[in-house]
Amino acid sequence: MTKPVPTYELYGEDARERPDFWLHCETIPSRSSLYHWEIGLHRHQNFFQILYIAGGSGDALFGETVQPIRPPVMITVPPALNHGFRFSRDIDGFVFTVLASHLRVSPGERSRLGSWMAAPRQTRLDGSEDGGYVALTLARLGAEWEANRSHRTDLLDAYLTSALTLAARLGEEHPVKDDAADTENQRRMEQFLGLLQQHHRAHRPATFYARELGLSPTHLNRIARDVTGQSAHEIIARKLTDEARRELVFTRGSVQEIGFRLGFADPAYFSRFFLRQTGMTPRAWRLAERMKLGA
Repeated sequence: MTKPVPTYELYGEDARERPDFWLHCETIPSRSSLYHWEIGLHRHQNFFQILYIAGGSGDALFGETVQPIRPPVMITVPPALNHGFRFSRDIDGFVFTVLASHLRVSPGERSRLGSWMAAPRQTRLDGSEDGGYVALTLARLGAEWEANRSHRTDLLDAYLTSALTLAARLGEEHPVKDDAADTENQRRMEQFLGLLQQHHRAHRPATFYARELGLSPTHLNRIARDVTGQSAHEIIARKLTDEARRELVFTRGSVQEIGFRLGFADPAYFSRFFLRQTGMTPRAWRLAERMKLGA
């Protein structure tokens, strides 16, 4: 009879207990040495993992597949995937465990980064300036987590996002050739998202972004749906919702203050908007997320 694969928050710890983190970091030797340098097959239901391996060797097990580990390398593991590792005694590096709901892009989301994050990956970090930058960023992420200094949340998030985004670009060793229309659509989407980053707190409508890009609203919607599966209006609403979620979890401001910062003059309208997007009021969502984190 096949033995079931256990589910953990952190390897070897009871998954029924509430996690008390959105990001956890530890050195690879600190945990693997407790298990004779072998981490058996397991899964993390709600967590995305990143391993930065700077030295040593070993094997990565993804389901039934075994891949040799040759540092320097970044290994990414999506939620709910059966995985395990065998390490040499001289292994050196970090493992980062991230609550998947707090990633800027969700694994499996309809985007290049979301697709890349949906499958287990090994990304080599040598041989290029960008690879060296990812390695340095992951080392900084580990150092910042360890130091536990004030105002670290934004830095942790920035390091994490930079490392994943650049690693995804590095990981496209054999990218599928885009046709001219796809390339142009991607370029226009990048411009749209750049403008949205600048203006989302002003609650500009989709017609504003279409005009800035020299497009008709219909054309902008067509591009948005082709690239993301969502309309321009839905992307704008999701941006505001994502920012609200982050503020609710990572700041101490009241719901009213957060709504004002995001451009909502009426607190009641902010609550209705958030409820429509998430199915929960801002206060209820904040409470539920803090309970998940043991706060």
